[in-house]
Amino acid sequence: MVVIRLQRRGAKKDYHHRIVVMEKTTRQQGRAMEILGHYNPALEPVRYELKEDRFKHWVKSGAQVSEAVASLAKRFNKISVASL
Repeated sequence: MVVIRLQRRGAKKDYHHRIVVMEKTTRQQGRAMEILGHYNPALEPVRYELKEDRFKHWVKSGAQVSEAVASLAKRFNKISVASL
């Protein structure tokens, strides 16, 4: 099963996240199939970037979206995963 989830990157107390597509059984720091965007909550204002066209492609292809990524997409891009 393919899942869209956050991948934590960076150093201790200075982290950021990648929004990635990967197999569900792959460990969090494992190799991603595709990088869809970035999320950095430490910056002011918060930096968020998502390739919406690729995100929609993966969701239509059957990829499951994690709760965290669904929440971010809804908050920043106004994308509802349920409507895809």
